[in-house]
Amino acid sequence: MIQKDMTIKDIQDLIFGDEDRVLELKKSTGELKDGMKSACAFLNTDGGWVIFGITPTSLKIVGQQVTDNTRKEIGQEIAKLYPTIDLKPIYVPVPDKDDFYVIAIHLNAWPRGTAPYTYDNRPYYRLESITKVMPREMFEERIRESKPHLYAWERQQADGINIEDLDDNLIAGAVRGGVKGGRLSTSALSETTENILSKFQLLNEGKPNNAAVALFAKETGWYTQLELRMARFKGNGKNEFGDNQSLKGNIFKLFDAGMAFFFKHLNLSGKITGTRRQEELEIPYVALREALTNALCHRTYDELGPSVGIAIYDDRVEITNPGRFPAHLTAETIKQPHDSHPRNPLIANVLYLSTYLEKWGSGVARIIEACKEHDVPEPTYEDRGGFIHIVFKRKSFSLSNDTQNDTQNDTQNDTQNGLSERQNKIVEILKKNNKTTVEELCGVFSKSESTIIRDIRNIKKQMSLSWIGPSKGGHWEIKE
Repeated sequence: MIQKDMTIKDIQDLIFGDEDRVLELKKSTGELKDGMKSACAFLNTDGGWVIFGITPTSLKIVGQQVTDNTRKEIGQEIAKLYPTIDLKPIYVPVPDKDDFYVIAIHLNAWPRGTAPYTYDNRPYYRLESITKVMPREMFEERIRESKPHLYAWERQQADGINIEDLDDNLIAGAVRGGVKGGRLSTSALSETTENILSKFQLLNEGKPNNAAVALFAKETGWYTQLELRMARFKGNGKNEFGDNQSLKGNIFKLFDAGMAFFFKHLNLSGKITGTRRQEELEIPYVALREALTNALCHRTYDELGPSVGIAIYDDRVEITNPGRFPAHLTAETIKQPHDSHPRNPLIANVLYLSTYLEKWGSGVARIIEACKEHDVPEPTYEDRGGFIHIVFKRKSFSLSNDTQNDTQNDTQNDTQNGLSERQNKIVEILKKNNKTTVEELCGVFSKSESTIIRDIRNIKKQMSLSWIGPSKGGHWEIKE
């Protein structure tokens, strides 16, 4: 309700709920500066009202005398808001008190993607009913969003990197994945690498930008934030390692390494469906895949030090990425339906087109759905001092039994060459068609993905078998 002819009844309706996230009450313009700080905070958050002439504790409408000097002082303080904004205070006459008015100022919500407001050169935001100075990280992130071509890390030209320093196989694999998934036209298959990079917005005047490095660089060099830390701890704390790894590389390489680490250290569970036993990781593959992809895609890349981490304990799995929740989301509301505002839209777009990401904004819902389907508790989200943690619960068990099921299953029905009958058939298939995917092998043998991956792991113990290129679009290489 915004109107120039507001009445005291309108004011009473506004203040009925007392001060909250969208309402600030002041007894008089003697508190004008504090009131304008709150005005700035409303402009940077969800909008609201600043009202002078109301006692905050009793909600008594007292009003105040308004002179030409009062109006001048209000105008001078409004002028201290930047960017410049046209605010018109509403002066509401107080009944039975001549020349006394309630002064109401309405502020619109902050439009995402615009620069943050400052008052007297300081930015403020609203946290519940409290006006606070905006943290530097939030302010800088909004500045970057408002002028991405000038400030966004992913759009900056990569220092000393040329197109030749990017992995052609990865780029081609991303294109094939996009064509197969229906997100790219088949004509993209015949495009040159430079044209593809240009259409992905990964070139600045013919030179790769940081997003290109994060996605496709052969060597990531001084980009120390392009690293994945992986640890399996004994017990539920960090006192003792069972496995500790660190890998540097592009996002696709880090993703593959992270998923392999999950398969190495998480249990397989099975259930009988009809006459067939289906096996799945104790935490659904789909949920882990989505969570890891989101961590690599949506993290902050500006700082050189922090990196994405995977920590596996007896009772839980934690995936950690540097960053904070967007201004409109919290650890509680992120599970609710929401629009997607990716921190790194260029990176997110390539991952979407290559089918590593699904529809923007659906990732959390997909994780929760996968957990429900497999009767696994849905994860929790936590914001811990500049790092976002997604935590999956798991059943506690001994680290010494961590891969017991794998070892038993891999050695069942071994033939003289150390491979089971099914594993020998897999080798034959891969020799005939080295582009056969794990998904296709699942269809051939009517087995779960985790079973086929375990078979491949055992094959690698007996011969040289490696996957060359990205997860989608690469090929197998076998050397006996």
